[in-house]
Amino acid sequence: LTPGFTGADLANLVNEAALVATRRGAADTSMEDFTLAIERIVAGLEKRNRLLNPLERRTVAVHEMGHALVAMSLPGSDPVHKVSIIPRGIGALGYTIQRPIEDRFLMTRPELETKLTGLLAGRAAERLVIEELSTGAADDLAKATQIARAMVTRYGMVEGLGGVCYEAEPPPLLGMPALLERAPRASDATEREIDLEVRRILQAAEDRARDLLVARRADLDRGAALLLERETLGSADLASFRSAPA
Repeated sequence: LTPGFTGADLANLVNEAALVATRRGAADTSMEDFTLAIERIVAGLEKRNRLLNPLERRTVAVHEMGHALVAMSLPGSDPVHKVSIIPRGIGALGYTIQRPIEDRFLMTRPELETKLTGLLAGRAAERLVIEELSTGAADDLAKATQIARAMVTRYGMVEGLGGVCYEAEPPPLLGMPALLERAPRASDATEREIDLEVRRILQAAEDRARDLLVARRADLDRGAALLLERETLGSADLASFRSAPA
């Protein structure tokens, strides 16, 4: 469950798991304590005092089940570890945890498109079931836009724009996160092409997610209802929703 963790991250995880075990009065630290510790690190602290109205809870359940179903339907997606509609962290009203099975340092265009489809699946589920879009997809949309723009401007993955880098990423300064710096050589016409390509990539990913969810509408409704009832679904609960790669 910890690909990509550094030594310091693992040390923090062990400390967090020990705290979880201590809170429940245990003499030993179990695997469940480590799992809960990972969730705290990845998703943040539970905020059970953040009360949602019935429509908000249903929207969050549909959104998160959309993420989970699409991830389980797409070949190459990271395994879904847990889905929950318990608010966590600063602004997360629910979460779907996917943990990679190995460290990855390179990604191909199809793999990035799969990632985009998974990111936009919650938004597609809301549009399909609730028939409205909410602000809950804001973070997903920001991440997806960043990936799509990088595909166009930094990775040269769009045929019509050629193998040109239109944005450069300077090295981090004194530990601060790197900021994208727009290369000045792109013309206005090229900038317009970039915007159109980013929009096209994102729309194709959301359409793909919607098609998968339309095909699995019964599973989406059943999963959302189960989430509303139990609030959290683990790997065992999600086993009946897994399907052959689509």
